[in-house]
Amino acid sequence: MAKGLDLSSARLLVTGGAGFIGSNFVHHLRHRFPKCRVTILDKLTYAGNLANLDSLKDDPGYRFLKGDICDPKAAAEAMEGCDIVVNFAAETHVDRSIDSAADFVLTDTYGVWVLLEEARRAKVRRFVQISTDEVYGEIMDGMAREEAPLLARNPYAASKIGGDRLAYSYFATHGTPTVVTRCSNNYGPYQYPEKLIPLFVTNALEGKSLPVYGSGRNTRDWIHVEDHCRAVVAILEAPDVEGQTFNIAGGNERSVLDIAGLILAQLKKPASLLAHVTDRPGHDRRYAIDAEKLERMTGFRPTVEFAKGIAETIEWYVSHRPWWEAIRSGEFRHYYERMYGAR
Repeated sequence: MAKGLDLSSARLLVTGGAGFIGSNFVHHLRHRFPKCRVTILDKLTYAGNLANLDSLKDDPGYRFLKGDICDPKAAAEAMEGCDIVVNFAAETHVDRSIDSAADFVLTDTYGVWVLLEEARRAKVRRFVQISTDEVYGEIMDGMAREEAPLLARNPYAASKIGGDRLAYSYFATHGTPTVVTRCSNNYGPYQYPEKLIPLFVTNALEGKSLPVYGSGRNTRDWIHVEDHCRAVVAILEAPDVEGQTFNIAGGNERSVLDIAGLILAQLKKPASLLAHVTDRPGHDRRYAIDAEKLERMTGFRPTVEFAKGIAETIEWYVSHRPWWEAIRSGEFRHYYERMYGAR
């Protein structure tokens, strides 16, 4: 019987650790397991931000390496001495994958192969591949369990299937102790403002319209990023999970219009800021996943109540204007004009 891992003094590599979910995971680890040691490998693309890790600059249990997971030398240097790998590194925005899929195929599939090869050589104790619920495609009825068909309908989700299945194949073929997680939509602090919630909050704060694709009735399950971090830790600490895939869900299905309404109400902004724009190609109407297996095998259940979590998230962006204003003044502006200007 394989044992769960003791994280109290573990040595972890967190790839993509300067991004939204990765940086929250690193903060979670350092707070919860102060004697563990964390190495971050991050390419610092547009969505990677060292400001997300400012509070760790003088932390002796933290090391940052700038590098690309597609580079075998960078992967080998970062993984040296590590027991555990958690791969958050990814290109993640569906809109950008529709515009140009090349970076998604490289990072989300080829990059995972590079990491798996090094993990096999280094004989790590566990490798967690962070996938997404989008691999199941559009779920109009019921909820997808882990054995459901993978029917991605956009290049981002398709590239994540590549990394997801590569991780499993290394367990089946080489015995590499991999685990795959498929999480629903995350929200919380430090999320790059191209994503729905921070985009709508920051636009509303600047008095700009909230661009709603099509009818705005597309629905997603939402989980607070802190609950996602707790779920990954629960998987690392659980026995007999090698080769398994786990859905991670928040149990909070909301439409785009629901989210927009909550944001406008809390910020006391008028509904006239809602602007319905041309829908994106292949826009999945609904994602929904069943996370019963995760609770059964690890005991994990989400704890952040949605109304409280979304209110605190909105307030975080209100009180951290310098963080997102710096982002919106750079590459983001050109992206936004290209993406929404003609809609």
